[in-house]
Amino acid sequence: FGKNRLLALLLWRHAMQKAIREYDGKKLMAMHLPPGMFAGHAAQVTNLDELDGLAAKEPWLLTSKLVVKPDQLIKRRGKNGLVRLGLDFEGAKAVCREWMGKEIELEGVKGELKTFIIEPMMAFSAEYYICIHSLRETDEMLFHHEGGVDIGDVDAKAVALSVPVGSTATEAMITEALLAKVPLSEQPLLARFFTALHKLFVELAFTYLEINPIVVVEGGLVTPLDLAAKVDLTAQFDVGHLWGELEMPAPFGRECTAEEAHIAALDEKTGASLKLTVLNAQGRVWTMVAGGGASVIYADTICDMGFSHEMANYGEYSGAPTEALTFEYAKTILDLMTRDPVSEPGFAVRPKCLIIGGGIANFTNVATTFGGIIRAMRAYREKILSHKIGIWVRRGGPNFQEGLNAMKEAGASLQIPVHVFGPETHITAIVPMALAYIEPSFEYDAKSIVADGKVRGPPPAVQLEEAESPTVLFNPSSTALVYGLQQRAVQNMLDFDYCCKRAKPSVAGMIYPFGGDNVQKFYWGTSEILLP
Repeated sequence: FGKNRLLALLLWRHAMQKAIREYDGKKLMAMHLPPGMFAGHAAQVTNLDELDGLAAKEPWLLTSKLVVKPDQLIKRRGKNGLVRLGLDFEGAKAVCREWMGKEIELEGVKGELKTFIIEPMMAFSAEYYICIHSLRETDEMLFHHEGGVDIGDVDAKAVALSVPVGSTATEAMITEALLAKVPLSEQPLLARFFTALHKLFVELAFTYLEINPIVVVEGGLVTPLDLAAKVDLTAQFDVGHLWGELEMPAPFGRECTAEEAHIAALDEKTGASLKLTVLNAQGRVWTMVAGGGASVIYADTICDMGFSHEMANYGEYSGAPTEALTFEYAKTILDLMTRDPVSEPGFAVRPKCLIIGGGIANFTNVATTFGGIIRAMRAYREKILSHKIGIWVRRGGPNFQEGLNAMKEAGASLQIPVHVFGPETHITAIVPMALAYIEPSFEYDAKSIVADGKVRGPPPAVQLEEAESPTVLFNPSSTALVYGLQQRAVQNMLDFDYCCKRAKPSVAGMIYPFGGDNVQKFYWGTSEILLP
């Protein structure tokens, strides 16, 4: 990736991995590491009203020297004066009251302190560093025998052990590769702990787990003092029952907006996918993209063309959302786009663009989703016109002609500048068109990005030899009858046939005993066909 594509790469990684709080990371370790292996306690404070009753739930608060830290995905807390040590419980409560609601600025980012972790202060002799992170084909374990706040450049100092995906790190492997500079008396303890830690990393779908420092305390127990972790959000269906209630907060200084929370709430209530992140509310390039992969492609293209500073949002809708859900999603985008004080005297309105893009859908009904978008356009017609918003559309898939025609007609009837393209146009061809609308000085070669407008037919058929054995039941020209009105299954079969360059569809028709004779429309590549 080049410099201009960095944002797109970060967005892709953000969509896959979610950071969790230190408290939750340590809670997962306490729950899932073998008994007697994890030493430590932790209490979380999110509300000052909880403080007085906290000791009843966590009696160790009254008998230990305590450490208080903000737990909001903040890096280098020690160096920024955000760690208080050696406190009794009254002192810890006073620190929480002092910090709660306080606005601070770290590396140019302002945010409010509102969540804290309280832990017992540990006595130890040496600090170590351990990190496990996922690569494409391996889990890499990084270790340094001198951990702590002054560790410096970990990549240059640490020793590494690569564990292939599907394999297990053993104590012997870890001792040999990582622990050469650790005292012999502590090597077995750390080797056992790191072996169990890697197993936990895999089983709970972590993608990143860094502990700095990790120490050996009295009694020969290994204890993590400071922890940062990320989990793979796509694994939630498989391991969510092991996570339990796992909060995935926004980065420090980037609070979830009301609009993001609204879309997230809709996403939780449907089998479809609705995602929205507001990057720059003042930006002039807005997207409403169908599909997670397409959303990355559009973000990459916008950044690559030098408009990352104008990119206002990132997100996607997919998985066949209903018209009502698409309406809510489009309405939220348009509401965010139309908040400029255009009615104030002297306000200079700068054009904005909305890119409604996507690939060729497998089963999402384009006409249905576009129906929701058109409803939102009608509701916001006056604001769209007053904010000089231009709309560019590119889409393909089931009922795409119906959807595109409806979008064209809506633009004409509402007198909104809507530019509509189908699958004959390259997926990102609409991006430079939209950018030239908001920035007339932006130049691009239309011939290099727009297809010739011709709808391609099916690819050449592959001639296969007839099977020699008379016992073969099926051959490349066999067809099937599908029982039931299983339109999605039939379309998937036709898509597979087309990709395999089959001469004709493998589905001859559908048997539906509960209705009269009729035909159903399907897609054969970019062409429409009818099946009885």
